[in-house]
This record gives sequence, structure tokens and C-alpha cells, in this order.
Amino acid sequence: MEIKKNPKSNLENFSKIFMQIGLVLALFVTYAAIEQKTYDKVYGDLEVVSMNAEMEEEIPITMKQPEPPKPKTPPPPTPEKIEVVEDDKEIEETVIESTETDETEAVEVEEIEEIEEVEEVIEDVSFMIIEDVPVFPGCKGSKAELKKCFSQKVQKHFSRKFDADLPNELGLSPGRKRVFIAFKIDKSGNIVNIQARAPHPKIKSEVVSVMNQLPKMTPGRQRGKPVGVKYSIPFTLIVE
Repeated sequence: MEIKKNPKSNLENFSKIFMQIGLVLALFVTYAAIEQKTYDKVYGDLEVVSMNAEMEEEIPITMKQPEPPKPKTPPPPTPEKIEVVEDDKEIEETVIESTETDETEAVEVEEIEEIEEVEEVIEDVSFMIIEDVPVFPGCKGSKAELKKCFSQKVQKHFSRKFDADLPNELGLSPGRKRVFIAFKIDKSGNIVNIQARAPHPKIKSEVVSVMNQLPKMTPGRQRGKPVGVKYSIPFTLIVE
């Protein structure tokens, strides 16, 4: 059996009408929403604060304190009492004498004693510590070289001039005999104050005689001034 539909009950015929009614309702709701006015809500007596308002900084008002009063300067001293003198009263005048001397007056001047400058006296200096050593004729070089050359020249002079046979002639016991010699080169370069210590008086005399034959030296200097220089040297004699 086939079911038959009533043409009036078919809703597809009203679909266009329903769509137009829905579109009209949507436009009406949109228009009503746009035209609706809203107001700021007020809570009691409190006002709504706008956060966009500029915040004003409160600057405290300070009172300038008055400066302390300056100490008052003491009043100037009262002038001394001025005594009024009558015209007929004599006043003693103070006479100030001049300290300038007259050309005619003789001026006594104390005698000025002249102080003689005392020349610094430098005592004799040892050969080992002298600044500028005495120079033996023929020696050249630095200070160290001049010292070495001086000693070598003195030893060579003693070896050449001393009588080597004298110790044997005196009958001394065989062996080595020590002789100590000391002398001074004065400010002029001369050999003075010769002293000797030897195992026999004749040997001592021979040593002094030999040292007296030393040539004149260039004097030594201390602080730039010529001074006497002490020199000593030992010798060894071999007795057979």
C-alpha cells in the first residue's frame, strides 16, 4: 500500500520564507545591539577613577630656617680722656735725638781680626788604600797596574843591588832568612824614613843602603793633594 503525502504538509515549500524571516531577525538584533547605550557603573558614593589621568606629584612645602644671628662685634674702645691744657701752662716737650753721625765725628771701629785659613793636613796614607799611588819611573796603566808595577820595580831593584854573598860571608846558618823593609815616599816623591829588620846588623845596613838608591817617584795623591805614602815589603834571603 503506498503512502500518499499531503501537499500542504511539505515544509520545503516554506524554506525560503523561513530564511528571510531569520535574516530579518538577525539584522534587527544587530541594529538593537549597536543602538544600545551603556553607562559607567557607579558603586554607591565612590567615583570611578580614570587610570589614564596623569598622576600629580605632591611636593612637600619646606620652611626655610632662619640663619642664626651673627655675633655682635664689640664696640670700639672709648678714646682716652683728652686733658685740656691752658695756654699759660708749660708743657714739657720730648726731644728725640738723631742717631745719625756727623761727618766730623770720628767713628770708632773695632779692629777686625783676620782669621787665617788652616790648611787641611792629611797624614801619611798606606800604599794599600791610597787613592792615587806613587808612580815608579817607567810604570804606566790603571791604578791597579801602577800598584803592581811599583812592587815589581822595588823587588827588581833590591835583587839587583843587594849583595847576595853577604849572608854567606857572615857565617849565618843555612836556610831562608826573612828581611822586612819599610819606607815612605814623601810629598816630593823622595824615599825617606827607611827601616829594616834583618838577621844581622850588616845585612840591615846593606838593605838601607840599597833602598836609598831608589829613584825619585811621582808622589801619591789623596783627595787631589800630594801626601806621604807608607810602603812595606818582605824579602827572603837564602843562606847556603
